[in-house]
Amino acid sequence: MKVLIALFVVVFVDVVASQCVCNSMKWAKCDGDPCKCTLQFTDAIQQTIDCTTLIPKCYLMKAEVYRAKKNMSTRSFGGKPAETAFVDNDGIYDPVCENDGKFKAVQCNNTEECWCVNSAGVRRSDKGDKNIKCEPVETYWVRLELKHKEAAVPLDATKLKTGIENAMLQRYKLDKKFVSEVKYDKDGRLIVVDIKKDIGARVPDLSLMTYYMEKDVKVLPLFKDEKAFEVSVEGGTVSMENILVYYVDEKAPTFTMKKLTGGIIAVIVVVSLIVLAGLLVLFFLARRQKAQYSKAQAREMETMS
Repeated sequence: MKVLIALFVVVFVDVVASQCVCNSMKWAKCDGDPCKCTLQFTDAIQQTIDCTTLIPKCYLMKAEVYRAKKNMSTRSFGGKPAETAFVDNDGIYDPVCENDGKFKAVQCNNTEECWCVNSAGVRRSDKGDKNIKCEPVETYWVRLELKHKEAAVPLDATKLKTGIENAMLQRYKLDKKFVSEVKYDKDGRLIVVDIKKDIGARVPDLSLMTYYMEKDVKVLPLFKDEKAFEVSVEGGTVSMENILVYYVDEKAPTFTMKKLTGGIIAVIVVVSLIVLAGLLVLFFLARRQKAQYSKAQAREMETMS
């Protein structure tokens, strides 16, 4: 009898342990009853996370930087939707997070060089010193440029839009109402998805969906099941091979000429010199013509006298 009870206890503990997992974050460590999950930021810091939803991007980036330092591998119609849209060209860094997982407006990456970021943690200003002044700015619109893999049959644009909306809802818990438009170029296998919320709205945090989706397409999924992002269309599945994300903030970024590369600046200087030279030529031609006209008038008056 005691043996049976012991076996029952072991089985019960195994069942409870198997249920204590974090489906939305494969790097999380989970244990206890009730189940508690944490994400490692440093050797000494473990952040408690809520695995019933997507984990804040700021937390994920800190965990990714830590794993990289520890050699724990983490990787294996398009165009800008608005003139103020920009992409994340700085990549991964070690961010400073608020208590709720949001990015602090000023980031320095443990250096003396600091910059401003938006709600998605993407740099939106030139880099300066630690006295830089930044205000919280929300990203209200993201554009996803997706290229899908070869499909057996041509895709129907309308059904593809429905499939995209369903996939966003099921995988990233994003309400369909935020998928404002889906465009499709079948020849280029390009899918452009615009996701918007009202200006001034603070939910949903669009950076959650974009970070998870970029990992799904470009690297390895962050979800426990590690399934690839796929869209169901007419009973079949469509997989993606590339993604580009544009961010549009409620306020335009404040990049200046310092952001331009030397080559671009050189081109601007050359063009400016050409324009200046052209203006000087016009000035001297006009002056020459005026002088010739004055001489002609003088000769005509001498003849008349």
